[in-house]
Amino acid sequence: MLGHLLHGLVMPVMAHAVGTTLPSSVVDVYGPTRLLLLGLGGGVLAVLGALAPAGWAAGTRTATALRTE
Repeated sequence: MLGHLLHGLVMPVMAHAVGTTLPSSVVDVYGPTRLLLLGLGGGVLAVLGALAPAGWAAGTRTATALRTE
């Protein structure tokens, strides 16, 4: 139910924001279920990213490599 609501509301808004003139059959690459799962997954990643301690993130190899640049 929520996936269908998101699909019906979000996809047209996204297409309008991008300014695409492609037909909806081309733009609608995610069905309602996948769109809901993608939204939930993005929320989980955002929460986990916000909860990760900054000290741990600063000590990662990626952060070290960026500091040496």
